[in-house]
Amino acid sequence: MATLPGQVPASPARARAQSALAGIDWWLLGAALAVSGFGVYVVKVATEGDVPGDPGYFFTRQVAYALIGLVALFFVLRLDLDRLSRYVWTLYAILVASVGVVLVLGSSARGSTRWIEFGPIRLQPSELGKVVIAFVIAVVVVERIKSMDSARLSLLVAGVTALPAGIVFLQPDLGTALVYAAIALAVLWVAGQPITHFILFGTVLVGAAVLVLYLLPALGVNVLQPYQVDRLTSFVDSGADRSATGYQLEQSKVAIGSGGAFGKGPSGATQTINDFLPEHHTDFIFAVVAEMFGFLGAGLLIAVYLIIIWRAIVIMREAATELERLLAAGITAMFAFEVFVNIGMNVGIMPITGIPLPFMSYGGSHTLTNLVAVGVLLGIARRARLPGPRGA
Repeated sequence: MATLPGQVPASPARARAQSALAGIDWWLLGAALAVSGFGVYVVKVATEGDVPGDPGYFFTRQVAYALIGLVALFFVLRLDLDRLSRYVWTLYAILVASVGVVLVLGSSARGSTRWIEFGPIRLQPSELGKVVIAFVIAVVVVERIKSMDSARLSLLVAGVTALPAGIVFLQPDLGTALVYAAIALAVLWVAGQPITHFILFGTVLVGAAVLVLYLLPALGVNVLQPYQVDRLTSFVDSGADRSATGYQLEQSKVAIGSGGAFGKGPSGATQTINDFLPEHHTDFIFAVVAEMFGFLGAGLLIAVYLIIIWRAIVIMREAATELERLLAAGITAMFAFEVFVNIGMNVGIMPITGIPLPFMSYGGSHTLTNLVAVGVLLGIARRARLPGPRGA
């Protein structure tokens, strides 16, 4: 850009900063950072009494996770996705290998084996794999949609998704496996696959649920762990469910209902601070928000989530290439599915599947994955808006 008479030329550092921020979707970035910051605060006030002698145990770690995620966000923002697509099968192999290694060498917690430990660092490959599987599926569809008939393409995507999702299911982690499926379906839908494929998939899914939950157990074959069955069925009548899952759901409803219109504040949130509500810093953090800040606070949080999903959809529609459009569709589906299912299971209208609330729930891999996904979306928006051969 030419310098006008009398105008002071921008310094090289300032020019680089302006260039790096050009084309940024500030609505998406601002909303994601706002929820992330709020999540750090809620984790802090909800867990101050969870670790005796260390009230900041979860808070300091969540701050570190968020800072690492921010660095990763601005790194992936500038990734060349077309060039990265050349290594798509290498990325896929790494994903499959990493979730497979977890079954053999991973560390366990609460009956699940989902993490790999590197000294003080603990990673959950299946979480990071959400963005990877969205990218892999998008590349597969773009490369083959013109050379394969629709049925074969849908089957190929189903197979590519089923391998890592099946391994994740065996960890066992049903929630993340369902997120993988939601991502695949969204990419296929935006790619224009026939609606009959989705009807067939839904039929197969319902049939599989009936088989796993009722028919096979009647024959003495138990595919799911007892706690998983409780999670999937307790939302139907939690009051009659005396299991730990039924108790958890009842406490979540009590916490949400007791918050009223404006909440009881962090110091008055008895369900949370007295530890009546299990998993109040992870799966049930929405109930904590509702108890502390009431209907108003919970409603505002949902409104910010709607902004994130709205901007993701806008970015998907404005994407400069088909690959980026489909990748944005997968990430949008990931966010929308996780928000809907997590809040739904907190209020008792969805099965409890262990899906965390994006940007809010405590966890390193989860926080990193969400911020990386935002970085990918921001990069797609930026490339579509900047002038050039790929600009809008």
